[in-house]
Amino acid sequence: MPEDASAARAAAEEESAFSHPPVDPDVSAPYGDHPDQVIDFYAPRTGAASAPLVVILHGGAWRARYDRRHITPFADFLARRGFAVANVEYRRGGPDIPAQNTGGDPASVPPAGRWPETFDDVAAALDALPELAREALPSADARRIVLTGHSAGGHLALWAAARHVLPADSPWRTERPAPLRGVVALAPIADLGLSEKLDVCQGAVDQLLGGQHSFAERLPHADPALLLPTGIATTLVQGRTDRDVPYEVAESFADAAARAGEVVGVTLLEDVGHFPLIDPAADAAAVVAEEIAQLAF
Repeated sequence: MPEDASAARAAAEEESAFSHPPVDPDVSAPYGDHPDQVIDFYAPRTGAASAPLVVILHGGAWRARYDRRHITPFADFLARRGFAVANVEYRRGGPDIPAQNTGGDPASVPPAGRWPETFDDVAAALDALPELAREALPSADARRIVLTGHSAGGHLALWAAARHVLPADSPWRTERPAPLRGVVALAPIADLGLSEKLDVCQGAVDQLLGGQHSFAERLPHADPALLLPTGIATTLVQGRTDRDVPYEVAESFADAAARAGEVVGVTLLEDVGHFPLIDPAADAAAVVAEEIAQLAF
């Protein structure tokens, strides 16, 4: 496809995904004191007394200008498919983050992520989730949790499922695997090393890890491609024409898993870019829901 046509299609896909009005949750619950430490819950629209719980980590290159509101139509889409849904917010990088957290080089775009706060929040949210779900959403079955995330959120979902294989000195390491049915990562920034080389999301990976002076030191604590095998069922769903996170990133993660002795599913969708995966109006979202259902039910 010519470059101009490819760019136009990607722009149309993004416009469609962001065209849906935000959907308010049924209930929200804090998991910490910061305003961003909150989880929104959506009850299954089918009225089921018990339903699998899908935990969503939104994308947006770990940058503050993208919050959980943009993915609420997708959360509602899953709720209408019979899932209980938890939409997790976490601290991202923004204009208030000092330059030293981005390697001392303020970029033309807001910095990505906060170290260590972004990871602190995801770890804390997942640890608090079962109890919060029992209190806030009795229909959520905490024995059937599937973790999903889009783009940067896909990275965080893969990372959260791998905390038990983090380095021994990592503050986020757990002694045993998270109680998950599985992970469905959507166009995830799954291999930080490769993504940094490809300059995914305008230097976001380098910024997330604090710049080149700390990149190598922090990479083993943050890169899902280095945290394998996890022993947790994992599927990656990826558009082949994704201009934001190239499909080679997903394939690189799957190759790393294979070398570690683990099989990771990769569902490559033809003629699909970055945003249809979370767009309720796109066929790709139905594919995602089916992948989640295969793990949850």
